[in-house]
Formats: sequence, structure tokens, C-alpha cells
Amino acid sequence: MARILPLLAYFVFVFSFLAAASGQELPSWNDTPTKAAIVSFVEKVTKQGSPEFVKPADRIAVFDNDGTLWSEQPMYNQLAFAIDRVKAMAPEHPEWKTKEPFKSLLAGDPEGIAAAGTPGLLKLIATTHAGMTAEAFATTVTDWLNTATHPKFNRSYLECVYQPQIELLRYLRANGFKTFIVSGGGIDFMRPWTQMIYGIPPDQVVGSSAKAKYEIRNGNPVIVKLPKIDFIDDKAGKPVGIYKFIGKRPILAFGNSDGDFEMLEYVTAGSGARLGLILHHDDAEREYSYDRATRFGKLARGLDEAPIHGWILVSMKSDWASIFPHK
Repeated sequence: MARILPLLAYFVFVFSFLAAASGQELPSWNDTPTKAAIVSFVEKVTKQGSPEFVKPADRIAVFDNDGTLWSEQPMYNQLAFAIDRVKAMAPEHPEWKTKEPFKSLLAGDPEGIAAAGTPGLLKLIATTHAGMTAEAFATTVTDWLNTATHPKFNRSYLECVYQPQIELLRYLRANGFKTFIVSGGGIDFMRPWTQMIYGIPPDQVVGSSAKAKYEIRNGNPVIVKLPKIDFIDDKAGKPVGIYKFIGKRPILAFGNSDGDFEMLEYVTAGSGARLGLILHHDDAEREYSYDRATRFGKLARGLDEAPIHGWILVSMKSDWASIFPHK
């Protein structure tokens, strides 16, 4: 694995280990009703004899990625990756100057890029990586993550993961949960690094995907990416993705935008103990403050209906003692 991934994973591990050694649960979470509710939920579903006990095989938790496990502003990180790829390849594709979403991207038009949405992002990825093997694509992603830095925080994108969420993932797994990512982002973009950073292996990542095919190249069997969208794991697609790739209804869901609404709705509609959480980005000083008026990660319906469904709005400003892993 490339150099930055083990280094960041080491610092995340040390920070979490020291916190665990001190006897603290979720040390980067402030002692608020939100933290208490999470701990209470975990305790009641894991305590033998509890009327809400859930057997380990059914303790499944699903997390969105963009804006839930790492920063998604000023644009999705995968979009930043796609922009760099398109700019590098543009001289070979003059037709992109008049073809969306490439036209808006090359013109530096954020509104046009945002208007393309997840399908547009996937089209960028699919087109710029058509013909690449899965292994070559993973290497391209890793190389980019080794060199690209976030424009606001001046740190690697992988250093813009949320420390409180890393602790929550570890806490859940320590209590017999199996943790999954269910994201609108590209599955092939996430799989090269989620194990190292989140402790979530590739087979527990559900995401949007392009079509692919099997072929023999130079005597070796490989999977080759095609310039066609296969599955969009966003909005109503998320419950479908859970059904297709997990096969059980989770008991905990954590999102941050209206793109996660159907996932939260599906998860918390099941019988027995359920927990739905929405991360509200309300910390302009340490990260960003946004909800209804944003190009990426819009939160309007979820903000309005969270109380109706009993979902917990997690305040980044009030509930989190820190945001990113310490360097």
C-alpha cells in the first residue's frame, strides 16, 4: 500500500488506542445527550436478557461516506479526483469542450458541475477510466490520494476523515457490530483505502459502480472498467444496495444529507431497536456550516423530518470535541 495510507492509519490507531487505554468511550465525542443515546442504544442491543437484545449476526450498521465519514466540501473528494483526471486527459479529447459534464468542468463552472449530480460524476469517472483494469484504477486512486491536498485544510484528503466517526466505528465493532459503507460515491474509488482508514474491508463497501468485463491481457485474467454506469447507490438506490449486497436490514444508519433519507427511512422502519443519525454540519470554524443551501450534501428534508422519524441530529459543533485525526 502506498506510503500515506499506513502512516495515517498508524496515527489513527495510536490515538484510538490511547483513548481506549484511558477507559474512555468515544473520547472525541462530547458528553452530550447524543453520545449518551448512542451508548445507551449499543448497551441495550448487546446486553443478554435485554428485551431489545440483538444477536451479533444481526448487528449491522451502515454509514454514508461523503460528509458522514470524511469532508465533502467544497466538493466531493471523488469529484476533485475526476477533475484532475479530466484536465490531464483533455488535450486528447477536444470533444469534451462542448460535451457535459466535461464542458462545465473544464470551464471551471461549479454550478454546471453540481447540476450533473451523482450520474454526472459517475460519467466522468467511467469515461476517463474506460479500458483500465481494476488494479490500474486502484493504483491511480492511491497515487492521487498520496499527492492531492484539501484546498481549505492543507492536508491529505485521507487526513480529512472524522476522528469521532472512526472511534464510533471501532466502538460498534468492539460490541459485535459489522460496519458497512453505503455511499453514492464510486465503489472502486473507496475500496483501495477503506480497510486501512476505517477498518472496513472492501467486501463491506457498497457504492455506485460502472460496468466491467472479464478478459485476458498478456496471458493474465483481469477485470476491465467500461464507460457505462451500472448502479447508482444514492437516495432510493441505497436501500436497494443494502438489499442486494448486504442482504439484511441494518439496525443503525448514519448519514448527513437528503441523499441518505431513504436509507435512514428503510433502516429505522424495521422491528425492534433501531437508531438513525444525521450529521449536521454546523461548524464553520473547524470544518464547514451548511445544510439547505449547498451544492453538495444538501440537507433539507432530513432536517425537517428527523424529529418525526426519531432520528438524532448530531451537531458537529456541539457533539464533537475534535474533527480530524491529530497529525
